Amino acid sequence: MHQLSLPPHARRGLRALLHGFSQIFLLSHAGCGLLVVLTILLGAPHLLGGALLGGGCSMLTAQRRGYPQADIAAGLYGYNGILLGMLISAQFSWSLLLPLLIILGAGLSSLVLAPWMRCMRERQWLPAFTLPFVVLSWLLLWLAQPLQLQLQLHSDPVTAAHSLDWLASLLALLRGLGQVIFLDQPLAGLCLWLGLLLADRRAALWALLGSAAGLSLALYQGWEQHSALAGLYGYNAALAAIALSQVHRQPWAPLLGIGLALLLQPGFAALGLPPLTMPFILACWLIQASRQVLRPATGDCTPARPD
Repeated sequence: MHQLSLPPHARRGLRALLHGFSQIFLLSHAGCGLLVVLTILLGAPHLLGGALLGGGCSMLTAQRRGYPQADIAAGLYGYNGILLGMLISAQFSWSLLLPLLIILGAGLSSLVLAPWMRCMRERQWLPAFTLPFVVLSWLLLWLAQPLQLQLQLHSDPVTAAHSLDWLASLLALLRGLGQVIFLDQPLAGLCLWLGLLLADRRAALWALLGSAAGLSLALYQGWEQHSALAGLYGYNAALAAIALSQVHRQPWAPLLGIGLALLLQPGFAALGLPPLTMPFILACWLIQASRQVLRPATGDCTPARPD
C-alpha cells in the first residue's frame, strides 16, 4: 500500500512550526510543540486558528525576508506570532478585521525580532524573548477602541476557595503553567508540563517551582486569591525559571529570576497595563545585564537561545 507522505519542504515547515509552539516555553522540540498544539485544541479550540495563522505568517515573513534558515527551523520566528494570534483571538469578538490584524501583527513581530537578534549577536544586546509580542499586544489593546474591536466577555470558572488544601494548590500550580498560553484549566497545565518533561526534564522541574513560588508568594502577601488560584501569578515566574536555568547552571539565578518576576508583576497594574510576559523579560534582563557588567570577560551570560 502506498504510504502518504509530505514533500520535504512541507515537513520542514511543519517541524519549524511545531518548534515555534515549543519556543513559547523557550525550547526547540517538535514533540513538545505538538503537545502544546494538542493542549490548545482540547482546551481552547477557538484559539488554535489564530495561533496557526500567526505562527505561519511570522515564519513566512522571515522566509521571504531571507532571515537565517537555522533560526526559522528552530522556531525562533514562530512563537511571537503564535502568541499574538492567540491573544487577539482570546480578547476580541470575531470580525473580518481579526485575521488581518493577526497577519499584520505576526509579520511585524518577525520584522522587529530580526534586527534585535542581529544586534544581540554582534553587540551583545540582551535577548528579545517575547518582547515583540508584548509591545505589539499593548499597541493593539490601545488601538482597540479606534478600530472598533469588541472585547470578549469572559466568565471565569475559578472561584475563591474557603479552605486552601493540597488539591486546590496543585490545581492552581498547573493553571500557572496553562496561563502561559491563556488557558486556566488544570488539565491544560498538566499537558504542557508533560511537553516540557519530554523536551527537558530540568526545565519541567523549574517550571513547576516557578509556578509554585508565584502561588505561594501571592497567598502569603494577601494578593487577590481568585487571581492566585487562576495561576495569574505563576506563569511569569515559571518562564523566568526556565529561561535562567538554561543559561546558569547554579540554582541562584533562576531562583532570583522567580523572585524578580513576582515583585515586578504588580507594578503593571499600577501602570494600567496587562503584564503579559513582561515581568519575566525584565527579570531575565536584570540578571543577565548584571552578569555582563560584573563579569564582562566570561561567556557565562551568553543566552541559551539566540533571540
